[in-house]
Amino acid sequence: MSSLKIYQQKRKFNQTPEPKGKIKKTNLNRFVVHEHWATHHHYDFRLELDGVLKSWAIPKEIPQKTGIKRLAVQVEDHPIEYINFEGIIPEGNYGAGKVKIWDKGKFEILERSQRAIKFILSGKKLKGRYILYKFKNKNWLIFKENDSSW
Repeated sequence: MSSLKIYQQKRKFNQTPEPKGKIKKTNLNRFVVHEHWATHHHYDFRLELDGVLKSWAIPKEIPQKTGIKRLAVQVEDHPIEYINFEGIIPEGNYGAGKVKIWDKGKFEILERSQRAIKFILSGKKLKGRYILYKFKNKNWLIFKENDSSW
């Protein structure tokens, strides 16, 4: 099964401006954070991995300082084309509401396993070493590491 199948099943592409997309392997190592005013205001953190944007919904702003941990709920993979998406998802559609790019840039993977992804972000707002740590089902924590501890 395509890792975009769930994404595509949830959307009506004749009604939403979101890209349908396809799996596209790149070595660009980009990330994007979308601020999303849907049923609940949240942030969508996306890493360009495995030909898709691996995605997590984060209820509160992503920490820019060490010592703050945020819940990050893994959601369906999004197509690479979503990296530049901004717009309004119309009412009656999955994720209805305004989507705006909050930050974007490059990342470097330091370590990746089933339970954790360690990486360095180089964005306009998010800079430094971060960890996504999986603790239960689709629930992860995201936090910024003290750069001097590595």
